[in-house]
Amino acid sequence: MACLRFPSRPAPTSPLIPRSRFPMRGWVLPIVPLRSRFPRIYAFSSNDIKVGSNIEVDGAPWRVLEFLHVKPGKGAAFVRTKIRNYVTGNTVEKTFRAGSTIGEANIIKETKQYTYKDGSQYVFMDLATYEESRLSETEVGDKKKWLKEGMDCNLLFWNGRVIDFELPINVKLTVVDVDPGVKGDTAQGGSKPATLDTGAVVNVPLFINTGDEILVDTRTGQYSSRA
Repeated sequence: MACLRFPSRPAPTSPLIPRSRFPMRGWVLPIVPLRSRFPRIYAFSSNDIKVGSNIEVDGAPWRVLEFLHVKPGKGAAFVRTKIRNYVTGNTVEKTFRAGSTIGEANIIKETKQYTYKDGSQYVFMDLATYEESRLSETEVGDKKKWLKEGMDCNLLFWNGRVIDFELPINVKLTVVDVDPGVKGDTAQGGSKPATLDTGAVVNVPLFINTGDEILVDTRTGQYSSRA
């Protein structure tokens, strides 16, 4: 009886790649960048909008700052929102019909360390891969007042590029210039301006002196406590 012959199985093709350094392990999948490992959620209902939701409107990423579900006596219900454009920083008010479909911005958050300033660019590094991300002075904006070398921040990526970053809620900074404290100042409960090592100026209690380390709330720019 004749033997049937089947064609040999072809070698694997991309995305499989050989690793000659590990001959016993055969074929392995290439390393996938972190920003592409997460499935994208393309849309959700306007009824699910909440503060902090990331949405796409007119092809741009926006963050929901405020929202209000409105059910008028006549007519259809709707959701009134205040949203901020991640790219331009513009804030607008926009209304969505209740139950309508809204595109969700596929924003990925990654922790990076601010390492140094290179000319007009702020350099952030991934300590695992040593990959650098750079932001201009315009993109950093007023946040530079609280930014210090060695500080961990969350960079936000959209379509493969950085669109914003988040500072820690509380940062430890050093007072470099302030009027000296006077005995009994604690009881008075007053405040005075102090210049910090990042150049920021904040109001601090009267007992704070040059060289003191303090905690500042980056959301409000206000003194929190001694560090």
